[in-house]
Amino acid sequence: MSTALPGAGQIYNKKYWKLPIVYGGIGTCVYFAIENQRLYRQYLDAFLIRVDGDSTTTDAFPFYNERQLIELQNIYRDWRDLSFIIGGLVWALNVIDAHVDAHLYYYNVDEDLSMRIQPNLFYVNQFPAVGFRMEIKFSP
Repeated sequence: MSTALPGAGQIYNKKYWKLPIVYGGIGTCVYFAIENQRLYRQYLDAFLIRVDGDSTTTDAFPFYNERQLIELQNIYRDWRDLSFIIGGLVWALNVIDAHVDAHLYYYNVDEDLSMRIQPNLFYVNQFPAVGFRMEIKFSP
């Protein structure tokens, strides 16, 4: 379910507390992708205005040279692409979490599936000694 709609698997598994994490992660990535795309276009347009040869257009960034405008374009394009990649990873982790949680939802964890480590007093050559006792129980 989370493959089609992020967070739907968490709702199905009744893990509602994970929804803010899923939507917060995806929303943050979408926000930064949009913001970096806006800045990329802003510097690309400024570069295109500067090199178009039209003297009637106004330069929004007169304090940057052409090389700096190209560098800023590259930086914000890379950051936009990184936002998409991280968003994809957040979505994939959402799907994996929902899938694993659905498979472990009915997993039997009771007293018969346990491991206990507790302090123990035992005797070595008729002298008392302190140690640990480990007890593992499996249910058939």
